[in-house]
Amino acid sequence: MTISIILFGGLIAFLLLGFPISIAIALATLIGFIVSDVSIIQMVQKMYSAVNSFTILAIPFFMLAGSLMESGGMSRRLVRFANSLVCWLSGGLAHVQVLASCFFAALSGSAPATTAAIGGSLIPEMKKEGYPPEYAAAVQAVAGTVGPIIPPSIPMVVYGVFAGQSIGALFAAGVIPGLLYGLGMMIVIYFTSKKNNFGYKKKFEAKEVWISFKDAIFALFVPIIILGGIYSGKFTPTEAGVVAVVYGLFAGLFIYKEIDLKKIIHILKSAAVNTSMVLLILASSTAFSWLMTSQGVSALVGDWFAVVSSNQTIFLLLVLALLLFMGCFIETLAAMMIVCPILLPIALDLGIDPVHFGIVITMTLCLGMATPPVGECLYIAAGIAGVKFESILKYTIPLVISSIIVILFVTFIPEIAMFLPNLLLK
Repeated sequence: MTISIILFGGLIAFLLLGFPISIAIALATLIGFIVSDVSIIQMVQKMYSAVNSFTILAIPFFMLAGSLMESGGMSRRLVRFANSLVCWLSGGLAHVQVLASCFFAALSGSAPATTAAIGGSLIPEMKKEGYPPEYAAAVQAVAGTVGPIIPPSIPMVVYGVFAGQSIGALFAAGVIPGLLYGLGMMIVIYFTSKKNNFGYKKKFEAKEVWISFKDAIFALFVPIIILGGIYSGKFTPTEAGVVAVVYGLFAGLFIYKEIDLKKIIHILKSAAVNTSMVLLILASSTAFSWLMTSQGVSALVGDWFAVVSSNQTIFLLLVLALLLFMGCFIETLAAMMIVCPILLPIALDLGIDPVHFGIVITMTLCLGMATPPVGECLYIAAGIAGVKFESILKYTIPLVISSIIVILFVTFIPEIAMFLPNLLLK
C-alpha cells in the first residue's frame, strides 16, 4: 500500500505541478525505487530494456513515415479524395474530416499527427465555408483519435511487445473497429449538421472522384503495401516501417516532388523529437510497471478486480470505466503500460482473447486524447481553429458518446475485431 500511494500519489502530484507525463512518471518511479530500497540500477536497466527491442524500432520508423507523407503532399491529396466522396452529405466538410482522418490513420499511427495533418488542411477551409470554428475543431479533435486504431498503430506495437502478441494480428483487428468508429462519428455529424444547418452540400461529381483518386493513389497504396507485406510474411512490422519511410521519401521526392533537402532536415528533426518523447514515456512507464509488479501492487489491485468482477461482462465494464477515466488524465502509452500488468492476467484467466483485449484498451485510451483535461487532440485542434479548448467541448460530447457506443459494441461482440485476424492469419 505504501508503494502504491507513493507511485500514484507522486504521479498525480507531479502532473499537477505541470511536469511532462514522461518526467512525472520517471520521478514518481525514482522515489518508489528509493523508498522500496530497490537498486536504482534496476530502474535504469528496465528503462533501457524497454526500448532496446527490434520490434520497438517500428515506432520511430512509422512516426518518420507519417511526417514524410504529411510533408510530401499525401495528406492534402487524401483530403481532396475524401471530399469528392462525401461532399454531397449534410455537413460535407465535417464528414471529410472523419474520412480523411481514417485515410491518414493508415499512414501515421498517431492521433496527434492525424489531428494536426488533417485539421491543418480542413479547419481553415471549414471556417471559410461558415462552419463555427468550435465545431470544426471539435470534429477534428475526436476524428483524430482514430489515428492509432486503424493500422499501423504505435499503441498496438507497444501492447504487442508487452503482451507477447502478434502485431500483425493486432493491426488486422483494428481495421473494422476503426472504420466503425469513424462511421459512428459521421452519423452524429449528419444529424448535428442538419439540425444546426452547418455547411452546405455540394453536388456529387464522379469525374472529381476519379481525378482525385488518381492523384491520391500513391497515398492509398501505403496501407496496402504495409499490411499486405506483413500478412503475406514478406516483412515484419518493423521492416514495414522502413518500407513506409522509403516509400514516403520516394513519393515526396520523385512523384509529388514536394520534399526538398531543407524539408527533409526539418522532418528528421521533428520525427526525432517526437520519437524521443514517445520512447521516454515508454521507458519510464515500463520501470513504473515493473516496480508495481515486483512490490505486489499489481497483484493487490488485480485481486480486488478478481473479487469484484468474477465474470467477463462485469470485468469488461469496469475496465472500460477505468480506462475512460485514466484516458482523461494520462497519455495513452503511459496508461497502457500502467494498466496492462494489472488487467491482462485477469483477462486471460476469464478467457478473453488477448488480441481482442488489446483493441479494447487501445480504442478506449485513444478516446481519452479528445477528453479534458489532458486531451492532446483537443488542444491541437483548438489551436488550429484559434479558439479556447473549453469552447469546443459542447460539440465533442455527442461525438465522444458515439465513440463509446462503438467501443461497447467492439468490447461485447469480439467477432467485430477478430474477424480479419481469423481470416488473414489462420
